[in-house]
Amino acid sequence: MPEAPVRNPLDRFLNAVESMVDGPVTWFRETIVEPNRKTYPWYHQKLRRVPTIDQCYTDDPVCFFEANQQFKRDKLVDSEILNILRQRFEDCMLYEQPNHMKKCQPFMDQYEKAAENWFIKYGDLGGYANAKTAYMKQKHRMVWERRHGPVGSGMKQPEDEL
Repeated sequence: MPEAPVRNPLDRFLNAVESMVDGPVTWFRETIVEPNRKTYPWYHQKLRRVPTIDQCYTDDPVCFFEANQQFKRDKLVDSEILNILRQRFEDCMLYEQPNHMKKCQPFMDQYEKAAENWFIKYGDLGGYANAKTAYMKQKHRMVWERRHGPVGSGMKQPEDEL
């Protein structure tokens, strides 16, 4: 913005003081700060991944806290993805009435697979779940699958193991 013409000595003095104070600050901001700033919207904030609960030492409460916070963020993201997939399927069903099953089957398959995966990771953990309970659930599932095969296929009988 161009400066107004100087009317009296007081205005000239105030303009000189303003340029002495504001000049270096403006120069620093325009030449150093703004070119080096990464503009990123707050709603797309990317948080770095922290160590998972199995990578924490047993006497490191800060690591446990970070792993629990990461677990909670992951659960919120996965739940929101599941909600979006469900909404897509429901929108397809409403739009494609009355014969919606032929056209909406891919949305339904995608939603059901995501719901199955969500339940494998977070299901039956309860409202007070944390990273350790989810890790223990994963460990127990892996032990079960090693002994009995995939979950849902039934237990192996003793004659099957020979």
